[in-house]
Amino acid sequence: MKNRVSLTLGLACATLMAFAAQGGQEQLAASIKQTRVEAKATSDQLSSTLAALNALSKQKKGDLTPAYQAFRAEVPRTQNAATVTAQRADSMEKQRGQYFANWQSTIDGINNPSLQKKAMKRMKAASQSYDKAEKALQTAAEKFRPFLSDLADVEKALSQDVTAAGVKAMKSTVRSANWNYNYVSDAVNDALKELQKMEKALSSEA
Repeated sequence: MKNRVSLTLGLACATLMAFAAQGGQEQLAASIKQTRVEAKATSDQLSSTLAALNALSKQKKGDLTPAYQAFRAEVPRTQNAATVTAQRADSMEKQRGQYFANWQSTIDGINNPSLQKKAMKRMKAASQSYDKAEKALQTAAEKFRPFLSDLADVEKALSQDVTAAGVKAMKSTVRSANWNYNYVSDAVNDALKELQKMEKALSSEA
């Protein structure tokens, strides 16, 4: 009877451990998916903003007001994307320990050495991608600042002078914005690449 109770308790503990491991992995997978969705939205927003800015700067004649208003509408959206990027980088830094501590605990409970080694290799690869994605988002958050500064300067300067001459005067700032866009965009795309790797690795689909 005692052996039967011990066996029952052992199976119950193993089942709870399996559910905990699955829950931890699902939580990490959900977080990575949401981060990837946010990063893709940020990448798209950056492209839209730069396109609007360059369309405005290239218009040489006619009424520039529609082009200016189209550009102006993109600025707060880009500011919001920058805020989301910074917040996500911060949350990834804070949650990293929890995610991988739970994963490591599960691996420590594997008795088969070969299986444990494979699990460690998989966790290490995911951990490296996580760190790269986090670092890339942190870089993007930093690089957003000069890009947003350029956008703000163009918006303010043209708010009282939406003319061909006013746009021409912004030429150097528009050029600066294009350079700074590249830095932000590259960092966001680096994060996307690593997030996609992780999302694929953590997917429950075959």
